[in-house]
Amino acid sequence: MIDPAASPQSARQRRLLLLATGTMSGVGLVGTLLPFIASMAPSDAARSRGAPVEVDLDSVEPGSLVTVAWRGKPVWILHRTGDMLERLGRHDSLLGDPLSKKDQQPANARNATRSLRPDIFVAIGICTHLGCVPTYRPEAGAADLGDDWPGGFFCPCHGSKFDLAGRVFRNVPAPLNLEIPPHAYQGETHLVIGQDRNGNQ
Repeated sequence: MIDPAASPQSARQRRLLLLATGTMSGVGLVGTLLPFIASMAPSDAARSRGAPVEVDLDSVEPGSLVTVAWRGKPVWILHRTGDMLERLGRHDSLLGDPLSKKDQQPANARNATRSLRPDIFVAIGICTHLGCVPTYRPEAGAADLGDDWPGGFFCPCHGSKFDLAGRVFRNVPAPLNLEIPPHAYQGETHLVIGQDRNGNQ
């Protein structure tokens, strides 16, 4: 007696049935995974918080400090005067890392002004010790900070000091210079924070 399951037509039907079942299982798996994968992508709100921030430098007067938010952090924009720039070269012996060689800084921070333009200083305004926000103390020789104080930023939480280029002083709790975020200029008065000259974020 001939087994009907052994016929070539039955074998073909079994293969088609297996192929159809496998295809439907694959479609079901993809349909199940797509919402899960989509839920892992950042939301529109999260993307906007990480987006570059544009600043009109016409609003930043010489000697003044403006703070903007980028990625939930305060970013300082300091328009340094000629006097402030002149003071930067006079106290390197007091600093822990005057040329930003030992920390996470971009190449444009490895100089005395730690900036793309000498007159404009851009830094994340968070102390590198425990994350407090230092205060802007531009006056040289402030009585409470010492005769050798050249002006800069003082962290009231634990006493860390940074000069007007965000360089950390020796013998303070903060181990590193202030962080420089990626930034670039689009013309003389237009600053973009969160994106460097090559468009990298």
